[in-house]
Amino acid sequence: MALWLYLKRKLHATLFDLSGRNLLLLSVAYIVIAWLLLKLAGEAVLTDSFSNFVYYLMVTASTVGYGDHSPVTDAGKWVVVLFVIPGGLALFASILGRIASNLVDYWRAGVLGKRKVNTENHILLLGWNGQRTLHLIRMLQHEEEGNRPIVLCTRSDIENPLPGEIGFVKVGSYTDAQEMKNARIDVASCIVVDNLEDDITLSAALYCSNINPKAHLVAYFKDEALSALLSQHCPNAECIPAVGAEMIAKAAVDPGSSALHQELLASTRGMTQYSTYYPQERQAISVESVFLFMKKHHQATLIAIEGEQGIELNPELDTLIMPSMKLFYIADERIEQFDWGKVAS
Repeated sequence: MALWLYLKRKLHATLFDLSGRNLLLLSVAYIVIAWLLLKLAGEAVLTDSFSNFVYYLMVTASTVGYGDHSPVTDAGKWVVVLFVIPGGLALFASILGRIASNLVDYWRAGVLGKRKVNTENHILLLGWNGQRTLHLIRMLQHEEEGNRPIVLCTRSDIENPLPGEIGFVKVGSYTDAQEMKNARIDVASCIVVDNLEDDITLSAALYCSNINPKAHLVAYFKDEALSALLSQHCPNAECIPAVGAEMIAKAAVDPGSSALHQELLASTRGMTQYSTYYPQERQAISVESVFLFMKKHHQATLIAIEGEQGIELNPELDTLIMPSMKLFYIADERIEQFDWGKVAS
């Protein structure tokens, strides 16, 4: 008796578990049994050709019913009424339900951040700070429209804030190798670390630098000491310090400074600061020539250059700009291609 109950429970659990394996077995059993019953019923037209048989089953099970194939014997009609149609409808509905369920689970996993992002050369954001992060994403979308995709990776208990627009990965720790694989750090072109706690920012930045030392690493710190510590271990990392106090002081001494700073940083409106490189194949040229060239041909203003000595704001007009030197300028939009051939020597 106990053995019978065990077998009954096992059979019940197996039959009603609509796994992919069970659906495949049921489909094979349905096809075989339907063919045998129709064969025994004398339905030669339906069973002699495998293509005709499978076509008939699919048309019947999907309730399309073209009518070009149908049983002709009484026994064949009863087989279709009692087995082929009910079994086909149940099996067809189960398969469609399973497919729909898998698609919903796949989409839901992406919204919850449990799926590996399928992208590369992307901008990876580590950290969630509510509206500040959303504002950052919107500015990046404006800057990177049609270029690099954006992926948000966070420890916060949230869902994808912008489904269909950005990739999303949820982790328990920014240093968990297994979970961070989903964010594909190793193929990211830019990694931005911005968390509420500086110690988490530091550990995440160090981990990312170890996994992908070639990526452009940007980290925001409130504590300048931790910012300096990251710079020591990762000289190529770009550490952004908190500038709230500096902006308050400037606004107090020079009214309107805070509004000016916001205009220079807001990429979605007005003049904004951008950067470019002076071509490597060109000869050295003066700041004055480049300044006049940018203003005349591109309505842009050169504000700084970066060489071996670092960034030089408002450089002297006779300062030489060497090949491959970085140039900082202000313009309405990023200038994708400068016509350097028009620069006056």
